[in-house]
Amino acid sequence: MTTKRPAKVDAKTLETFPNPAPHRDYQIHMEIPEFTCLCPKTGQPDFAVLTLDYIADKHCVELKSLKLYTWSFREEGCFHEAVTNRILDDLVQATKPRYMRLTAKFYVRGGIFTNVVAEHRKKGWKPQPRVVLAEFDLQSNIRG
Repeated sequence: MTTKRPAKVDAKTLETFPNPAPHRDYQIHMEIPEFTCLCPKTGQPDFAVLTLDYIADKHCVELKSLKLYTWSFREEGCFHEAVTNRILDDLVQATKPRYMRLTAKFYVRGGIFTNVVAEHRKKGWKPQPRVVLAEFDLQSNIRG
């Protein structure tokens, strides 16, 4: 008896799903603490924490495909600035968000930390005014 292997997934394909609340601006925040690529000059590994914040329009990025996509850079030589902008461009192309910001915080290399922040705004999109609500003390639900 032979066992069928699952079809190989293209790691560079970002899958999406319909935004469950397209009538509203809401922030989606993701932290990707294990991003790795290679230095294009030395071939040494570079490590970074990626932070993705976006306001979806019609589509959201599916998490497993995002994980596989970010893992796909482990064997690629990339300058920090180039890989950050490439990832943002690919995410924008896949999801077409109202707004997206990708922050890449690379670990120290040669005594230098590198942070790269890249943003996209949908043409004509304007954020809603921020509403500042009263802050409550921690444990404010405990009555004395």
